[in-house]
Amino acid sequence: MTSEINCNTCIIKSSAAKALNPEQLYALEKNCVQINFKKGDVIFKEGTFSGNITYLRKGVVKLHTEGKASQILKIVKGPIYLGIPTTIEEKINHYSATALEDSHLCFIHIDVFKLFIEENKQFAYEIIVELCKSELELFRKCVSRTQNNIYGRLAHALLFFMENIYESDTFTLPLSREDLGNYINTTRESVSRVLAELDTKKVIEISGKSIKILKPEQLREMSVID
Repeated sequence: MTSEINCNTCIIKSSAAKALNPEQLYALEKNCVQINFKKGDVIFKEGTFSGNITYLRKGVVKLHTEGKASQILKIVKGPIYLGIPTTIEEKINHYSATALEDSHLCFIHIDVFKLFIEENKQFAYEIIVELCKSELELFRKCVSRTQNNIYGRLAHALLFFMENIYESDTFTLPLSREDLGNYINTTRESVSRVLAELDTKKVIEISGKSIKILKPEQLREMSVID
């Protein structure tokens, strides 16, 4: 579903877009389309052409690879840009994006986006800052995946959902047990077993896909790499 946008009055502008002058905001509006996606909808697919920069205004999205060795790379919450490193030069999506919740996205023509980078130093600076934050987050997640045990990886994931995605100690997991296992590099059975252990020990409380974090400090201790 496509909806009309007004970039000048939008209250969910990125830090970069806030640096644009009125003329550039008008250009952004004329070269941008907003599309609403339902939970489970594919936003863009690995290996396909992309002539746009994708901006997630609201919602939760998983970034993942396709094929037999499929892997959930990252879970993001709007507002945030998606796919800048993979599309700004090659114009090819190197991973897929799927909505984990109903999400609202803007697709910005890549040529206009590049023009803003060339013309507006503050816009370019804000984009660099966002890319640096994204890279550091991926680095921390990679370290956790490779050096932590399953308890630490799962604890790290639960804290991530609580602190970064839902900002609440009670939330509905957006992933199935199998997908959660994929996200932290383990099996569905191992995820179910450790979640049940944490529930029994009253570290968390589970009701279906709903989770309440009872002892966040204990999860933080578990997530620390020795």
